[in-house]
Amino acid sequence: MPNFDSWTGLAAAPLACAAIACVACGAILHFLLKTGLAWRLATDIPNDRSLHTLPVPRVGGWGIVPVVAVLTWLRAGELWLVALLAVLLAALSQIDDRKGLPARVRFGGHVAAVAVLIVVYPASVAWWLLFGAAFLLVWLINLYNFMDGADGLAGGMALFGFGGYAIAAATRGQVDTALVVACGSIAGAAAGFLVFNFHPARIFLGDAGSIPLGFLAGALGYWGWREGAWPVWFPFVVFSPFISDASVTLLKRLLRGEKFWQAHREHYYQRLVRSGLGHAATARIWYSMMLAGIIVATIALGMPERYQWVAMTVWATVLVFVGLHIDHRWRQYLARSE
Repeated sequence: MPNFDSWTGLAAAPLACAAIACVACGAILHFLLKTGLAWRLATDIPNDRSLHTLPVPRVGGWGIVPVVAVLTWLRAGELWLVALLAVLLAALSQIDDRKGLPARVRFGGHVAAVAVLIVVYPASVAWWLLFGAAFLLVWLINLYNFMDGADGLAGGMALFGFGGYAIAAATRGQVDTALVVACGSIAGAAAGFLVFNFHPARIFLGDAGSIPLGFLAGALGYWGWREGAWPVWFPFVVFSPFISDASVTLLKRLLRGEKFWQAHREHYYQRLVRSGLGHAATARIWYSMMLAGIIVATIALGMPERYQWVAMTVWATVLVFVGLHIDHRWRQYLARSE
């Protein structure tokens, strides 16, 4: 690990990029709201599956994506392709937000972006592992979109998740400066977005924000693994509250034979909001879980490999118990409502 003096010097550029990203993203979103452009670009109209009752602009991506892309291009040039693919996904998703696109077109774009990333930057592993990585990356892209439904949730997850990436990349033996800068920039932009997204939310991410963020979570996690910044399990633990919620909910719907691609209100975070905790308290619970997972993952990085997997097992057990508690709370709420 670098000494304190060298680490503070190393941290200066990422911290500056994070601060610039925060201010720039906040300024863009403030301008869109002030001028009314936010409402014309994309607006989320509530329906019976929504957690909010009033229309809310879905323009978070308009603040996050261009700021992150420019800073990555200027200060983390090695990751230019990752930034470009995120921009292209944002453009595709904005069209979907405005006009609606067939699922095969949206999904095809996600698969194409992941395929380009894997082909241009293959990891030195067996082909079937690369295929598995590509599948997981596509899943992460869509997963992030599922979680953009409660005030402050997706923005806070980006702030904590990419902040955790940046800290881990900055404190490993062989520091990947480009990775630190890119992750720090995303965390900073997420903080700027969160100013408008925390309860009561004035802006949501929209597909043009959630899809690129999901891609970046997977792509930078893959990059860090490929470059030896962290083991393969690290990105999954960092984003584990998001991943476990969306994955378990999807599995339950599949087992019940439901149309899993349709909008619903069965995610764990949705159940917490609907059972009386509200948006702000639910976001704080998810932030606490996210922070705890990042601490566990960061500590585990310094352990021998066999103890790393023990730590992962313990953390997975904690998540299971949290999920069971939320299920129990939800059943009590339904019983009271009858």
